[in-house]
Amino acid sequence: MLLKRVKAKNIKDSRSDWTIEVSVNGCKASSPSGKSKGKYETPSFRKSLNWNIKILNSLNFPNINISSFNDILKVESFLKRKFKLKNAKQFGANTLFALESAVLKALAKEKNIQLFQLFPKPKKIPVPVGNAIGGGLHSHNKNKPIFQEFLLIPKEKKFKDNIKVMDSIYQQLKKQVQTNEKNDEGAWQTPLNNEQVLKLLSQQKNIRVGIDAAASSFYNNKYYNYRNKQLNTAAQVSYIHSLIKQYNLFYIEDPLQEEDFQGFAKVMHSPKHLIVGDDLTATQISRLKKAIKTKSINAMIIKPNQNGSLIELKQIFDICKKHKIKTILSHRSGETMDNALADLAVGFGADFIKCGIATKWREVKLKRLVEIEKSLK
Repeated sequence: MLLKRVKAKNIKDSRSDWTIEVSVNGCKASSPSGKSKGKYETPSFRKSLNWNIKILNSLNFPNINISSFNDILKVESFLKRKFKLKNAKQFGANTLFALESAVLKALAKEKNIQLFQLFPKPKKIPVPVGNAIGGGLHSHNKNKPIFQEFLLIPKEKKFKDNIKVMDSIYQQLKKQVQTNEKNDEGAWQTPLNNEQVLKLLSQQKNIRVGIDAAASSFYNNKYYNYRNKQLNTAAQVSYIHSLIKQYNLFYIEDPLQEEDFQGFAKVMHSPKHLIVGDDLTATQISRLKKAIKTKSINAMIIKPNQNGSLIELKQIFDICKKHKIKTILSHRSGETMDNALADLAVGFGADFIKCGIATKWREVKLKRLVEIEKSLK
């Protein structure tokens, strides 16, 4: 497949912020945009969104023939030569991801196969991780939990049954927190504090409970700042341990700030609990290797537009599998209607997928995974 027609334009994400959509040979792909950004993320665009769009609309990809997933290396090599980049990611993570995703969609269409079938032996369906109640930077109410996400992780065998469990509990929680307000990710907004929300979730049946503390967002001057207390690192580790024990937390994401590999290592509880790096690792190979060396995590959030290169994403998945690090392919708070995240989760063999529970931008990914599950029977 030759790259004959490459076009780009700006579109609005679920937060009504501008992001990029790229079309390759008539196949469209778009990139989400994050609000809670890690310090080590790849910049979204090279100079600006409009600059990237202008460049793509004027750029010719001469005689680049794509016949397999690995051939997107040709696209990256071309961009590096054309713009004298050390790494194709410097072209902008959002732009590069949307471009490479569109290339793969066009290749799948030409081969008359589904997107996930471009990957070898794609058979694994991930477990959904759903954001049910929100706080932190994703929520807009004045009084809110300090932690950013309170998560549901179902344990049914079939993906469609997991979706039913999450949706049922999500609707029950609406009545229990007495709200109609949703945050950026479709989670219920509430004035409850961390412990009150966790108590509520721990009472639900047929579900495992998780948190995304997003601790960097409330860390300042060497303290973690809560509503009525400040905790140093040792006290924060002790606090997280107490929450794990009291509420039987299965999933603990970013319990400490993004520089504290040693603190993460101290939080490591047992193999039964996932200590998840997000801002800590920022979907970067160098950060993942450091986390492995320091034994800081046993699970990792992987966000395509946090890196940009699907080639590097594959390497990250391979490294995680080698070191028995569980993988969670994740959406962003500002999402689009592109459902490719579902195909990538199956293709890369992700253990979990984190793409919310409600709103059309999340549901399109969940529905796509139900379709894939049916097709694999």
